[in-house]
Amino acid sequence: MSLPTDFGPDSGGRMKGVYIVKPIVYGNIARYFGKKREEDGHTHQWTVYVKPYHNEDMSAYVKKVHFKLHESYANQNRIVVKPPYEISETGWGEFEIVIKIHFHDPNERPVTMYHILKLFHTGGTMEVGLDQGKGLVSESYDEIVFQDPTQLMHHLLTNTKQLTLGPWEHNTDFEDKKEKTAKAITDAKQKVRVEIVMLKNRLKLARETIAQFKEEIAKTQDNQYII
Repeated sequence: MSLPTDFGPDSGGRMKGVYIVKPIVYGNIARYFGKKREEDGHTHQWTVYVKPYHNEDMSAYVKKVHFKLHESYANQNRIVVKPPYEISETGWGEFEIVIKIHFHDPNERPVTMYHILKLFHTGGTMEVGLDQGKGLVSESYDEIVFQDPTQLMHHLLTNTKQLTLGPWEHNTDFEDKKEKTAKAITDAKQKVRVEIVMLKNRLKLARETIAQFKEEIAKTQDNQYII
């Protein structure tokens, strides 16, 4: 892609007090072969990816995405320079994949994420899109925050185009997940408030009981002195 050339070597300087958030989704989808492959023992085909959360072409500001696989793969380091930012492979085991996003502006440091490749159903909360021909999907929502970007980076981040004219969907309904998570947090806070009130009442009762015992002990001692 062609980039502006009038920003100079310092990318036009930093824009203080400005921050831009770019939400992304990263993860993998895996499909079981149905049996172990005889030639190499592989059981799944999988794809690991980085996607924009919103319908935008990330190549406007992303130079490349580096996927680092397990050392058992012949080519451990995979570089993708244009959308879709994804690679597909086959295998039999789960492992950590390092994902590093590089930007067109060399003054902007790369962003690194870590994803555990999921192939098997374990009942974890991150596993969605099960069965129905979709395979197993394990993906996460995250946000890249650009604090005080250079003028060049600001230009790139604010001049993106739509990636597709069709509907933009994810395997995970993150909005629904966000609502459920927010509700769970609200319910948990309410539960904690109720428990705090109960504990305060118990503490108050305990203090009153202790005070009553002390008063009775004092009366008993006074009676002993009178006798």
